[in-house]
Formats: sequence, structure tokens, C-alpha cells
Amino acid sequence: MRGGIKGLAEHTLAWLLIRTFGLMPRSLAYPAAKFLAWCGFHLARRQRNAGAHNLRLAFSDRSESERERILRGCFHNLGRLLVEFTHFPELNKSNISQYVIHDGLENYLAGLGRGRGVIFMTAHFGAWELSSFAHALYGFPLKFIVRPIDNPRVERLISAYRTLSGNIPIERRRATRDILKALRQNEAVGILFDQNTTRSEGVFADFFGIPAATTPSIALFALRAGAAVIPGFLIWDERLKRHRLRLDPPVELVNTGDLSHDVLENTKRFNKILESYVRKYPDQWLWIHRRWKTRPEGEPTIY
Repeated sequence: MRGGIKGLAEHTLAWLLIRTFGLMPRSLAYPAAKFLAWCGFHLARRQRNAGAHNLRLAFSDRSESERERILRGCFHNLGRLLVEFTHFPELNKSNISQYVIHDGLENYLAGLGRGRGVIFMTAHFGAWELSSFAHALYGFPLKFIVRPIDNPRVERLISAYRTLSGNIPIERRRATRDILKALRQNEAVGILFDQNTTRSEGVFADFFGIPAATTPSIALFALRAGAAVIPGFLIWDERLKRHRLRLDPPVELVNTGDLSHDVLENTKRFNKILESYVRKYPDQWLWIHRRWKTRPEGEPTIY
């Protein structure tokens, strides 16, 4: 079991949090999550330090106080994600518009209209679990890749919540076959692409001007199947007190016939798209992940 007793404790805590916050009305859950985020900022030293270091790398031109404000916002965003996820059972087709505004659906439909499948390109941004969930409730279910959680009780609970809106999980061990099959049937597949990967599994594409080991999967699947790549990010609108699911036009892909070149160039484009969103809404991205952990051959560690 990955993580041993510590991992099990964390997963058991996750189960308790989901159950507890799910029983709270939103009017209580939001302030409780805000307090939990405050505790997380002060107690999760490793994650806080990673986030602070990432922010120094990405926003060296900003003041220390501004970077701290962003990092606190990152923890607050995780608290908001917890509230939204635990209240999935309350959401349905008739009330989803009260919580999520569908912005740019015409772009998604344009991609689907090509008839060769859609890759919903997203990241750990905003309340990311809600993005595909809401999209499905609006009438556009998709498939998504999952890595099973070690604790079976937590796995059952999280899987049950994620699939309430009609989305279908794809097991990582059989992902390639199932993703290509879905795309060839003109279905949509959601892929999170913003976390660090290994040298053997990723390609190095700049993110905030720093080479970042990035999964090439979106580019590979898009080129192989001819699928449309639609960037989709869930943005919290503080003024409206609602989330906005922004769907951009299909990415214009580089396709010269040289697969290695095309995969790298398209992955660079994808990172640039995400970077533009993170720059605009910096407190809504997951800064506490060690995004630049894997370094190119011969480069020293960043962390």
C-alpha cells in the first residue's frame, strides 16, 4: 500500500471530511472550509514551502506579501473544492446553473462537430472536480482517467461521487486503448495535464519560463485520433459567487508529420495556455505541487 500507515490515515481523514462536509449546509460548509484552509496553510509546512518556492520561481517580480496572498488563496481554493465535491449529490440538471455558468459551450460543440472526438484539456485549477461534473449535468458527459486510491472505502466513495453526473472513469492501466476508442466514437475524454512527470514518461516544455516535465498524452492522442483539444477551466467568480466553466476554441495543433517534433510543440502550446490562466487567476491553481521536480539531464534539483 503506497504511503503505508501515513497514507491510510490521510485517506481515512479524506473519507471523514467528505462525509462531514456533505452533511453541512453550504452556509456552514464554506466558513468551515475557510477555517480548514487557514489551518492547512499554517500546519502543512511541506506543501506551504513548496508553494512559496514555486511562486518565487514564477513570480519573481512580485512582492513577498503578494506571493503569500496568492498562496493563502491556493489553500482557500482547496477548501472551496472540498465543499463543492462533498455537495455533488445535491446537484442536478435543474439546479446546476445556480452554481456553474457554462461559458463557451459553442467552442466545445465546434470541436465535437468535427466528428473525431474531443479532449477536454484541464488542470488542477479552481474546483476542478466540479468542471467535468457540471459539464455532464449540462448534457455533455465525458470519460476521465483515474488512478485508484489505496483505501477501498475512500475509493468507493469518491468514485460514486464522481460518476453521479454520468461521467465514466477509465482505468489508467488500460487508458490508451479506451481513450482512443472513445475518441473514435466522437466522445469526450478529460485529461489533467499540469502535474510533474518522470523523464521517461514526459517531455520538457516551458512553464513560466522553466522546463517542466509534462505528459505528452494530450498531443499524442489528439494527433493519433485527429481529436479536437478544448481547453476547459473552472474559474471562481468572486463577484457573482459562482463558478464559470470557460471552454476555449479548439487549439490549432502543429501537425507536420514529424511526431516527436509535433508532440513537443503542441505540449508547449498547452503549457502556454495554462500559464495564461494561472497568470490571470494565480490563487486558483495548485501551487503546492512540486511542478518542476523532474529536471533535464544534468540540471540540479529545484527543491
